[in-house]
Amino acid sequence: MFRSSPAVGDDEELDPRIQVELEKLNTTTDEINRWETELDEANAGFRTLLSKSTQQLKALAKKLGSCIEKSRPYYDAFEEYKTAQERCQEAAVQFQRAFGIHKAAKETIALAEQRFISHQHEWKFDNAWQEMLNQATMRVMEAETQRQLSEKEHQKSAAIFETAKQKYQYLEKDLKSAIQKSRPYFEQKEDFQNKLMAQKLKVELIQQSVTQAKQSYSDTLKTLECISEEIHERRLLSRPREPGVGAEKSCSPPPSLNFDLDQCDILSLV
Repeated sequence: MFRSSPAVGDDEELDPRIQVELEKLNTTTDEINRWETELDEANAGFRTLLSKSTQQLKALAKKLGSCIEKSRPYYDAFEEYKTAQERCQEAAVQFQRAFGIHKAAKETIALAEQRFISHQHEWKFDNAWQEMLNQATMRVMEAETQRQLSEKEHQKSAAIFETAKQKYQYLEKDLKSAIQKSRPYFEQKEDFQNKLMAQKLKVELIQQSVTQAKQSYSDTLKTLECISEEIHERRLLSRPREPGVGAEKSCSPPPSLNFDLDQCDILSLV
């Protein structure tokens, strides 16, 4: 907490910065209360949705019977197929990017060598030119290594994708009857999962707002503490000094206090 300053005398006005920061505290307190209320409501909404979806899926599973468990391997294989497809696409993009970088690096060094040959009667093959060629050659080698690695990863992901695709297509034919009967259950399950993910994201976003508001409150307290310390030190330095033995009654004016508020760490956590 910030240091409480002495009562302000008639000849001294309240530092205007204090009022500004106190207003910030009040505003931030309201924000924290509002966001925490919304967070409680969002968490309650998530729990309600989870309970509701679980009950409805259990009731639907009881109604449809054994077809759900019979068709589950197909839906599991379908999820593996979609995941493998996404990874294969990502690997393809990485390979294309690495291939492009490698091609560009080779073209750069080839162009540099061609320009040197065409102007060799004007230019000298000095150490600077040799260093430039060495750097360009290293970039080509690094690009070639990355291209080879990305190519292997693409081939690996493509093989996994093909295996997952064959498994998914086989089960689709083998479990056709059970898949059709159980489709309402798995469609309802997917719908609930999407809603739960959306509600979870909402909770996380509100939690971030709560954290930011509390950080702002903490920062304001730090600023008030810095202001309070500044006022306290300034008043100490402005007090008249007691004269010593043999000293004159008068005292020299207090030294000026150069205080830089920016030196205060107002952004650190409490």
